[in-house]
Amino acid sequence: MHDLLVRDIGYLVLEPGSEIADAWLAISAGRVAAVGARGTEPVARQTISAGQRTVTPGLINTHHHMYQNLTRSYGPAVNGSLFDWLTGLYPIWENLDEEAVYVSTYVGLAELLLGGCTTTTDHLYVHPRPNLIDAQIRAARDIGFRFYPTRGSMSLSIEDGGLPPASVTQDADTILADSQRLIDTYHDPQPGAMTRIALAPCSPFSVDETLMRRTAEMSESSGVRLHTHLAEDLDEHTYCMERYGRTPVEHFEDVGWAGNRSWVAHFIHPSGSETRRLASAGVGVAHCPSSNMLIGSGTARVAALHSEGMAVGLGCDGSASTDHASLWLEARTALLLGRFIGGPTSMTARDALGIATVGSARCLGWDDELGRLTPGSVADLVAWHMDPVSLAGAHTDPVEALLRCGPARAWITVVNGRVLVESGELRVAGLADALVEHRRISTRMQHSFAH
Repeated sequence: MHDLLVRDIGYLVLEPGSEIADAWLAISAGRVAAVGARGTEPVARQTISAGQRTVTPGLINTHHHMYQNLTRSYGPAVNGSLFDWLTGLYPIWENLDEEAVYVSTYVGLAELLLGGCTTTTDHLYVHPRPNLIDAQIRAARDIGFRFYPTRGSMSLSIEDGGLPPASVTQDADTILADSQRLIDTYHDPQPGAMTRIALAPCSPFSVDETLMRRTAEMSESSGVRLHTHLAEDLDEHTYCMERYGRTPVEHFEDVGWAGNRSWVAHFIHPSGSETRRLASAGVGVAHCPSSNMLIGSGTARVAALHSEGMAVGLGCDGSASTDHASLWLEARTALLLGRFIGGPTSMTARDALGIATVGSARCLGWDDELGRLTPGSVADLVAWHMDPVSLAGAHTDPVEALLRCGPARAWITVVNGRVLVESGELRVAGLADALVEHRRISTRMQHSFAH
C-alpha cells in the first residue's frame, strides 16, 4: 500500500514536455512510486484530491537571502543601485543573531511553500555572530523543508578596500573553520537528503583572493558545491579591473572556481567568450529576473546561456531587492523577460518551467532525483490554484495557461511525501508565533538604526 495518493489531477507534468491529462500520482517512502491515468488509482493510506488542477514538480530556488525579509521594502535603500542599497542595509544587518535568523528563515520558507517551492538554497553571507546557519537548519527541519544552505562569507571590509563594514566580515580562518564544521555536522550527500551544504564567499568586492582559493580547495577535498555572485553589476566590473586587473569572470577563473561544482548568481555582464568558457567548464547560473529588473542593472541572457549548453536555474533573490518569494511569479517573470529580450519564439512556458525545475536541479548537481515526477524521483510536488475567472477560456494548453494566466499559488505542496500546504493553507504549526516574533525583531532592527 502506498503512503499517499494524489488523485483528480487535471494535468500532470512529469517534467516539461512529458505530461499526462486526467492523472494520479502515488507516493511511498518519500518517493514517487507510480503515476497513471484516471480510473486506475491504487490504494493508499492517505488520499488527497488535486481538484482537477495542474500538478508540477516542486519548484527549486537556487538563490536567496532569507534574512533580508527583516528589511523588506526598507525605504531608505530600495531605489538606489546595487552598491547603494547594500551599503544602506549593512548597518542594519550587523544586528543579526540566531533568533533573527531562525524567524526570518521560518517565515521565508513558509512564503516559498505558498509559491510552489519545495527545495531551496539560501545564501547567508552576513555573520556578525556565530551559529547562524545552524539556526536556519533548525527552522527548515521544524517545517520539513528540503534545504540547501550555503555558508556565505565576507572577508574584505571597507578598511581593506572592500564594500562591507568590518562589523559584518570575518577573517578567512574563522570562515573556513566554520565551513568545515557545517559540512561535518549537516551535509548529507546521500540520495533523498533533506539537508546539504555548499560554500559561498559572497562576491569579488567583499571577499579576498586567498579565501576564494582556499574555499575552492575545500570544495575539492569535501565534494561540496560552490556558489557566489558573479558578473552582476557594472560597478563590480569596474572594481575588479581596478583591484585585480581583470574582469570578474577572469578573476573567478583565476582563483580556481571554474568547474562543474560551481553555480553563480545573476551572470549579467560576461563577454561571449567568458560565457563559452564557463559553460564548457560546467558552471551553472541562478537567474533572478525580478531582482534584476528592480535593481535595473541588466539581466542574464538566458537564451544565449542555453545555446552554450549552460545549466540555468531560477532564483528569487533576497527580500531586500525582490520583496517577494513566489517562484511562480519568478517563473512567469522569466518567461516575460526572456521574450522581451529575445522575441516571441525565444522562451515558452515550458522553457520557463524547465528553468525552475530541471534547470535548477542541474545547478545544484541534483538532477538525478529533483525537478521531475517520474517514478523514483523524490516526492516534491505542487498542485496550482487559480481563480476560475483567470482560467476562463484556457482550454488547450494547461502549461502555457499556468504561467500566462494567473496569479497562481500553491493549493497543495508536498515535500518528501509530506503535505505542507493543503487547500491553499499552510500546515505549519509555528507560523503564527513566528510572524509575531518576526514583526518584533524586524521593527526593533529598523527602529534602532533609524535612531
